[in-house]
Amino acid sequence: MEDDPAFRAEARGWLEERVRGEYAGLDGGAGEIHQGWAARRAWERELGRAGWIGLGWAEGGHGNRTASPAQRVVWAEEYARARAPLRIGHMGENLLGPTLVAFGDEEQKRRFLPAIARGGELWCQGYSEPDAGSDLAAVRTSAVRDGTGYRVTGQKVWTSLAREADWCFVLARTDPAAARHHGLSFLLVAMDQPGVEVRPIRQLTGTSEFNEVFFDGARAAHVVGGEGHGWRVAMSLLAAERGVAVLAQQIGFESELADVLRTAVREGTAEDPVIRERLIRQWAELRVMRWTALRALAGAPDPGAPSRAPDPGAPSVAKLLWGGWHQRLGELALAVRGPGAATGPGVWDGRYGLDPGQRLFLFSRADTVYGGSDEIQRNIIAERVLGLPRERS
Repeated sequence: MEDDPAFRAEARGWLEERVRGEYAGLDGGAGEIHQGWAARRAWERELGRAGWIGLGWAEGGHGNRTASPAQRVVWAEEYARARAPLRIGHMGENLLGPTLVAFGDEEQKRRFLPAIARGGELWCQGYSEPDAGSDLAAVRTSAVRDGTGYRVTGQKVWTSLAREADWCFVLARTDPAAARHHGLSFLLVAMDQPGVEVRPIRQLTGTSEFNEVFFDGARAAHVVGGEGHGWRVAMSLLAAERGVAVLAQQIGFESELADVLRTAVREGTAEDPVIRERLIRQWAELRVMRWTALRALAGAPDPGAPSRAPDPGAPSVAKLLWGGWHQRLGELALAVRGPGAATGPGVWDGRYGLDPGQRLFLFSRADTVYGGSDEIQRNIIAERVLGLPRERS
């Protein structure tokens, strides 16, 4: 994938000019994205005005500007390197947007894609449930036809930024007689309506970006991809996570690794052969993840291209790689500081007072669970890629 120096210079110049003032320091850390909300929301609108949201959607008439796959990679890299604010619009732009381009009808595209591209509407993801986390096919949230729409009843959990989001894309069961992944539909639900209740979940880091969401007859006027085809749409959306956003995530990982390395040098633990070997291994594995993501991106369709069946193994391989890698980085962030990392000043003063390394360690404990646990990812690879028989229940 060839670089684009002119486009890179434009992106870098724009970011250097604007990532300052109220927007500086909002690259944040693990578990902090819901803090500084007013500035983050203003930043999304600024991105939209400048045409940086929905790169490539313009080919279908719904985005801000045309962009090649290489240019989308360049923008993601420059954004991460500029330490620009963590994106609260990720769910809308990188997950729902490509899904609507592939499966939405024209009314849905006209209604939702321009609003996402302007930075005007924010989305959250209604997939996981208390008894259907990694096993997504077991969702129990129901949706019953009510005139031209549906009434949604059930509970979702671990829903990022649900308190702040305007809309939620929800996987719900529209055919109660169907089993597992059959009879599911992909619905769009407004969060600001009767029948929607959001309760924050306090995390180990002391923050609450995750939430429980309770639907009690909430109305959904839009079904994407047709009733009963929710599993196909949902799997396509999850496959989108292996795209450009993964490369940006890895640049963020690179920044975190650099911070850990600087700490090791400052503390003198970089001279320890065991610590040094772990640091080198983290760097090498990050290189492998980048090459894997680039290879997957090279074979992925453009956002405006006709939909095709996603590679069933690529998202699972990517999740296995980065989940374990990031968790080990959190452990290393404490190891390079020695025993004092667990008892440093400010940790307990009536509340959490975590430094970035401590926060990284605590938040990353969930990396191998959320977004599909490692066990589920290995099952997917075994059954859908290698063709091994399903485990007997």
